[in-house]
Amino acid sequence: MSIEIQQLSKSYGGQLVLDNVSFQANPGQVLGFLGPNGAGKSTTMKIITGFLQADSGEALVNGISVKKHSRIISKLIGYLPEHNPLYEEMYIPEFLSFIGGLYQMKRNVRNERVKIVMEQCGLSQERHKRIGNLSKGYKQRVGLAKSLVHDPEIIILDEPTTGLDPNQLVEIRHLIKEISKNKTLILSTHIMQEVEILCDKVVIINKGKLVAQDSLQNLKASTGKSIVLLETEETIKDNWLTGLSFSALDRKRPGLLALTCKDPKKLRIELFEMIQKHNLNLVSISQEEINLESVFYSLTKS
Repeated sequence: MSIEIQQLSKSYGGQLVLDNVSFQANPGQVLGFLGPNGAGKSTTMKIITGFLQADSGEALVNGISVKKHSRIISKLIGYLPEHNPLYEEMYIPEFLSFIGGLYQMKRNVRNERVKIVMEQCGLSQERHKRIGNLSKGYKQRVGLAKSLVHDPEIIILDEPTTGLDPNQLVEIRHLIKEISKNKTLILSTHIMQEVEILCDKVVIINKGKLVAQDSLQNLKASTGKSIVLLETEETIKDNWLTGLSFSALDRKRPGLLALTCKDPKKLRIELFEMIQKHNLNLVSISQEEINLESVFYSLTKS
C-alpha cells in the first residue's frame, strides 16, 4: 500500500511551513524522512494521517485521498507522534486493548493482537505495571505497540527510538526492519546512523521545501566528493599541501588528515609525491565513503 504526496503546501498564521512538497513511499521499504527542526516533517506526517489538512495539494494512500476519506485512511495507518501521548493511569494491556477498540477490532482479535505487539515490543514482562510507572524507554515501546496494535498497512514513526538505551535501540531497530518487509513505513529521526542502518530511500526537506529524494546509496554518491585519509608518523605542515587538489581539510589528530576531494585517484598521486619530497614515513592512505550526515549538512546548512 503506497503513499503519494502531491504538491503539499501548508501555512500557519501566514507563515509557509510546507511549500509544494511531493514524494512517494512504497511497500517493503523504510523511507527515511529527514530535515532540521522546523523543516515541516511533523506537519507532513500529520497531513498524511489526517490530523491536519493541507492548504493545497494531496496526500494519497493507494490512490485514495486522505482529505476526502480520512476515516477510512486512519484505520490503515499506525502513527507514533514525537511526543507520544499515553493514558498513564492505565495498565499496558488495558491501554492497548482500549486503542484496539477505537479501531473497532473484535474482542478476541484485539486480545490476540495485544499479546503479539507486547511480545514484539518487549513489553510482556512489564504487563502488570501502570504506564505512568514505566521508564521513558518503556513508554516509547508502549507508543510503538499502540501504532501496531490494529495491524496497519502503513506505519509512520516520528523519533521512535527517543529515550531507548543501546540494547533497546538494537531490538527496536530490528523490529522496525522486520515489520517493514510487508508494510509501508516512514521513519523520521535525527539519528543519521539509524537512517543508514534502516532506510532504503531518503527524503530530505528544509524550510518547507523538498531538497532531496533518492535511494540512500544514490544520495551519498550524489555529492561527487570523496574523503582521502592520510596518516604519517610526522605532523604535516599546511604549506606542504599547497596546490594539492582537495577542497577541505580536517586534522583528525597529529599526523592524520582527512581531505575532501572530487578526484581521489589524482589526490593520492599528489600525496605520494608530497611524502617523497619531504621524506615522510607513511602509516596509511585510504578512501572513506561520504556519510549521510555530511550529505544532510550540505543540503540543509543554508
